[in-house]
Amino acid sequence: MALSGKIAVVTGAAMGIGKAITEIFLQNGAKVALLDVNETAGKSLMEALSKQYGQDRALFLKCDVESDELIKAAFQKTTETFGGMDILCNNAGILNERTWEKTVSINLMGVIRGTYLALEHMNKLTGGRGGVIVNTASLAGISPFLSCPVYTATKNGVVGFTRAMAAASTASGYGVRVNVICPSFVQTDLLSTISSELGQFSHLFDAAQQLIEKLGMLNMSEVAECVLELVTDETKNGEALLVIPKVKKYVTFPSLQ
Repeated sequence: MALSGKIAVVTGAAMGIGKAITEIFLQNGAKVALLDVNETAGKSLMEALSKQYGQDRALFLKCDVESDELIKAAFQKTTETFGGMDILCNNAGILNERTWEKTVSINLMGVIRGTYLALEHMNKLTGGRGGVIVNTASLAGISPFLSCPVYTATKNGVVGFTRAMAAASTASGYGVRVNVICPSFVQTDLLSTISSELGQFSHLFDAAQQLIEKLGMLNMSEVAECVLELVTDETKNGEALLVIPKVKKYVTFPSLQ
C-alpha cells in the first residue's frame, strides 16, 4: 500500500510513538487525523505539522479511547473532512499498576473499541474500501514484565486480539489487514515515569531498570519505521513485529491448526 493520498487515524498521536507515526505517515504522503486526550499538545503539534506539510494534511481531534461516542465522532469527522479512512493505528496506552482498571480500559478495551468502530468505515462488506489496522503492543506482550503484570496482560491481549481479528477479517472478506507492533523500551514520557506507576510492585523497579540496561533503548522513529512497514507491506496480516535495539523480527507462534 502506497501512502500517497491515503487517510490515516492515529490515537495517542500528540506525543511519543504516536507523534512519530503521524510524522512518518505525513512524510510519505498520507493525510492524518491526530486523536489524543491532550488538547494542548495535540493542537500545537497539528499547527506545526500544518505549516510543514500543508493546511489540509493534518487534523487534530480531542478523543478519549475509553469513549464509544468520542471515537465514533472522531472517525465520522475524519471521513467527512478527508473523504474516508484507510489506516488506523490504535496507539494510545498507559502504564499504571495502581489504577489497573484504567490500564485495561485504555490499553486493551480501547484497541478493541477502536478496531470495531473503524471497521464500520473500512469494511468492504459495508461500503468501505478496506485498509489496514496496526495496534501498538509491547515486548511485554511477548515476554512478561514482572514489575507490571497488568500492563503485561493488556499487551498480551492486544497481540492475541490482533491475530484473531486478522484471521476473522480474512475469513469474512472485510479487506482489512490487522498487525501489531511490539517494541521494547522506547524513549518516551511513559518510560520516564515508570518508577511512580508500579504501585504494589514498586519494589521491583530495579529489575525493570536492569532489563532496560540490558536491552537498551529504542528511539521513537525506529518504531514508526516498523509501523510503516506493517502498513505498506500488503503481505503482512496477523503479524506481530518485535522491535528491540538492533533487532527486528516477526514473531513465530505455535500453530494448532
